[in-house]
Amino acid sequence: MRNKKLKIGFLPTLLVLVAMLVVACGGTGNTGGTTPTPTTRTKAAQDKQIYIGSAGAGIDDFGTLDPALVSDQNSGWVIASLFTGLVELDNNLTVKCVLCSSYSVASDNVTWTFKLRSGLQFSDGKPLTSADVVYSITRALSPATQSPLGLYYLNIIKGATDFNSGKTKTLAGVSAPDANTVVIVARKPAAYFLQTLTYPTSYVVEQSVIKQWGTAWINHLTDNGGQGGAGPWKVQEYTHSKQIVLVPNPNYFGLKPQLAKVVYPIYKSADTTYQVYQVNGIDTTGVPSTHVTTDRQRPDYRATPQLAIFYYSMNYNQKPFDVTSCRQAFALAINKDAIAKSVWKNTVVATNHIVPRGEYGYNPNLTGPDGTTSTAGNPTKAKQDLQACMQAQGYASMANFPPITLTYASSGIQDARNEVAALQQMWQNTLGISVKIDDVTFNKLVGDENLGANNPLQMFSGPGWIADYPDPQDWTTLQFDKNSNGASNPMSFGQNKGPDAAAQQAVQLQLEQADVNLDAKAREQAYFAAEQQLVNYVAWLPIYQQITSELVKPCVQGRDYNALSQTFPDDWAKVYISTDTPCASLSS
Repeated sequence: MRNKKLKIGFLPTLLVLVAMLVVACGGTGNTGGTTPTPTTRTKAAQDKQIYIGSAGAGIDDFGTLDPALVSDQNSGWVIASLFTGLVELDNNLTVKCVLCSSYSVASDNVTWTFKLRSGLQFSDGKPLTSADVVYSITRALSPATQSPLGLYYLNIIKGATDFNSGKTKTLAGVSAPDANTVVIVARKPAAYFLQTLTYPTSYVVEQSVIKQWGTAWINHLTDNGGQGGAGPWKVQEYTHSKQIVLVPNPNYFGLKPQLAKVVYPIYKSADTTYQVYQVNGIDTTGVPSTHVTTDRQRPDYRATPQLAIFYYSMNYNQKPFDVTSCRQAFALAINKDAIAKSVWKNTVVATNHIVPRGEYGYNPNLTGPDGTTSTAGNPTKAKQDLQACMQAQGYASMANFPPITLTYASSGIQDARNEVAALQQMWQNTLGISVKIDDVTFNKLVGDENLGANNPLQMFSGPGWIADYPDPQDWTTLQFDKNSNGASNPMSFGQNKGPDAAAQQAVQLQLEQADVNLDAKAREQAYFAAEQQLVNYVAWLPIYQQITSELVKPCVQGRDYNALSQTFPDDWAKVYISTDTPCASLSS
């Protein structure tokens, strides 16, 4: 699957939507224990305990292994194995302590205190204390780090914006009263505060390694027998554009992995992983839609629900998309049902939603920009909107209409190319507009998006979004608020010169007010109202909700991840290679 856990590209395989997991919150973390042993399968010899995964599918290399810089899921998978945070989400999307042993919030609802586990160490054996936590969060927000998402996820911390902008020299909201205590003060009460800390920007990194090697520190993760993080794994080898090899971290505080090694080969084409899987070159693969019908009957077929939406965006700072009717014309010309059927063979669910089905904040009564719940498009209304668009822009005829370019990253996936071809045909047939296509690398697409208000793209694939944490704030405020508040907002919703900019800014204010509302029901209703306006303004152009579908070799036991495509650190202890066949050939 493609994403960050963050931004996702096209999923090479998807399954019809089933019930999603619903988040719950917890106060204290797991207490550890002994590594579980297999009871139903025969465990293979230790020299066979090698898992060859597919985290490097559809990319030319991992974007980064720096938690402060990550903005794609392929990199995020590896980072989550090497580094840990104070808290993370378990397999049921419950916030659990990882580095902390407990946490509490004061009566002011903004002062949070975390007590660390005793005896924490980095993978090279050096002690990990509260000072390292403070350093890591501060580093992610430091303007010198140039994190594309540091402020995006950590702006809830008091003083984060001023520190990130260089207005202040210190981060006011994070402190370490003693070696085992971290205090974080939020700038406002927020029901989602703990969940923001589950994103990698707050993961703890080894200060001494970064001070020694500077921006090149990631290239030295193999030094000293493996260093830099405190997760269940450490790096044994990283050959750029080829593969990364992980081995267990002997100093990991939690349950130790049973696997002797994890290998992630890198393939520029995601479809290649499917071919390599067939010849036992890897242990997991996505399934192209052309094979889903038959592969669904295979015993090695698995499906995992995802809180993930695929969408397109139009840049409000570029003509003709600064006018709402222009965006609505392009949105309503799309028959999402036809795309789900013809392109994805009914393995995705068409949607008008920004907040996905299956989590708190999903609005079952939301409508599309035409005021209906239909996902089949509305050609009549689309043509009317196009006429309104031309009148508003002063275009006398279609000859005056500006050229349109859609930028996306197919990552070598034919299904993705077929989808874009279908969109081109729909826009041509309904609007009479020929849209040019620019197929770029995934990293370039995400890089341009991360420029926010300086995003040069006119129309672009999202490339998609999988929840960082299951809360509507992650889908709304973090996407569409002002950049100064830490939002991504690559389409410049609200911050543009279009005629509806002021009205869009009112929606941004509604979202900010919903963020601090501690009444769960009232807060949800506020997000419902704001999301409907976002859909009407076509802040996103959602196409469908996604779920991964994959093949996994029979020898892989215990491997699992949650609806955000994350593996809780201790859950690696459940994974082992059995004697079942077939299995990936280690000689490959």
